[in-house]
Amino acid sequence: MSPPVPPSAARSRAARLIGRFDRAYMRANAALIVAMMSAMVALVFANVVGRYAFNRSLIWAEELSQYLMVWVTFLGAGLALRYGRHVAMEMLQALLPAALAQALRAGLALVMVGFFLIVAVLGFQLAAFAWPQETPAMNISAGIPYLAVPIGALAFLLHVLLMFGGYVAQRYEVAESLDPGVE
Repeated sequence: MSPPVPPSAARSRAARLIGRFDRAYMRANAALIVAMMSAMVALVFANVVGRYAFNRSLIWAEELSQYLMVWVTFLGAGLALRYGRHVAMEMLQALLPAALAQALRAGLALVMVGFFLIVAVLGFQLAAFAWPQETPAMNISAGIPYLAVPIGALAFLLHVLLMFGGYVAQRYEVAESLDPGVE
């Protein structure tokens, strides 16, 4: 029989596992986005070359590129949050005392969790509604492109949950300004 594990060691082990999962999740999310964007570039390039060099184009390439763009947008939104790439107004937080600003961030994070749960549920309903229909060029279920909404919402939700504590404690990356001289 092994000795009991102290609670602090169990929490530390859980934190390491969550941290490992978080890093793997971010890498997988980024790799999927890169693969989808690469496919979009290849499809558009092949279509342009085919159209102008051979007077033939891939009928389905434009439609697939549009669907990939939608998927990239929805899957990339959560990753953009992690890298501080969304527009943020932190003026109110800066004016508040630290404890109140932390409570505001906790409230905002909970609102995001609720919002993305609702978007996921409604998105699955939308995809189910569109499932019997077919897309014009590829003749696949129209529900497949619509799945980008709920799956993207769940991916964003997972990003929010994984960074919840760091966000509330204001331990998150802030994107640099694009304006020179602005900090």
